[in-house]
Amino acid sequence: MEKLETRGRPRPRARVAAHRLPLLAGALLALAAGLWGALALLGLDVPLPRASFARRHGALMALGFLGTLISLERAVALGRPWAYAAPALAGAGGLAAALGLTLPGKFLLTAAGGWLIAIYVAVLGRRTGRDLAVQLSGAVAWYAGALLWLGGRSVSEIVPWLAAFLILTIAGERLELARVAFLGRRASDGLLVAAALVGAGAAVSTAWPDPGWRLTGLGMVALAVWLAVHDVARGTVRGTGLPRFAAACLLTGYAWLAVAGTIWLAAGRPGSGGLNDAALHAVFLGFVMSMVFGHAPVILPAVLRVRLPYHPVLYAPLALLHVSLLVRVAGDLAGSAAARTIGGVLGEASLLLFGACAVAASRLLRRESP
Repeated sequence: MEKLETRGRPRPRARVAAHRLPLLAGALLALAAGLWGALALLGLDVPLPRASFARRHGALMALGFLGTLISLERAVALGRPWAYAAPALAGAGGLAAALGLTLPGKFLLTAAGGWLIAIYVAVLGRRTGRDLAVQLSGAVAWYAGALLWLGGRSVSEIVPWLAAFLILTIAGERLELARVAFLGRRASDGLLVAAALVGAGAAVSTAWPDPGWRLTGLGMVALAVWLAVHDVARGTVRGTGLPRFAAACLLTGYAWLAVAGTIWLAAGRPGSGGLNDAALHAVFLGFVMSMVFGHAPVILPAVLRVRLPYHPVLYAPLALLHVSLLVRVAGDLAGSAAARTIGGVLGEASLLLFGACAVAASRLLRRESP
């Protein structure tokens, strides 16, 4: 009788995880500082409260913003209070770096990478798997790269480590989904080989930059091909709604990963010119941010218990992201500063537009639902 009486009642809404909001706020502040600094790097005459906004742009985006998001999601998945130290350290480190507190920022971001390793070790105590091994190697790449940065290397010198952190983390998560989809062990061997090339390339780049960047690029190309062939997105892109949107994000991201890997494979460690800018933004913006767009409607509700429903309006920022990157990369390769700047500004606009469209989607579906 109780089931019959409650069937027509609306389900109570889950309370927002308010205690996690400060951690997310730290990530967003690092994002804002990184984007502000990027405008100055594009040659625009914008006021910079801190010169570190521009100098630390790469670290703020890769570790302050994305590092905080990834470690927060891992802490929520583990469900242990001590695990939240990782996103707290990453967020604090990003803010310290943005404020020009160089040594404290480096130390906090390095500690966050080490804490993320501890989270994965704790997860390995519950279950083992190739997917977890790949994700753990990504956390190790964060920690190793941050240690080099703390030891005096520049951000530009540790780029392969930062790329390995994000690429291996994402690859491990995709392998986990492929495993759920009953992917054969032999097929997963290909991803492990590609992941090993990415990690080995980062390690080699520490002593021999040019061969290391080429090896990292080879691993990126191999990984992009593997993901394009074996990822479940190949099937879900034929569906509808959120699965199709997520698949579109993933498949376009894999294409940009292949572009960046091809540039590094062919050119080795690029100089400070157009090839360098094209490759960096192909992997960190075209690949990584596509993954963020595709996973946000699933990860955000799990982390904050805030509903982020799918709506077709989400395709607008996704399209703008890739169009802007095409313009920027074309400008880099053609030596057109104007195209590079226009593409860069539109790329930043796509990130802001995604946030606005997410809010709009939530409101639109709230009105449409009975």
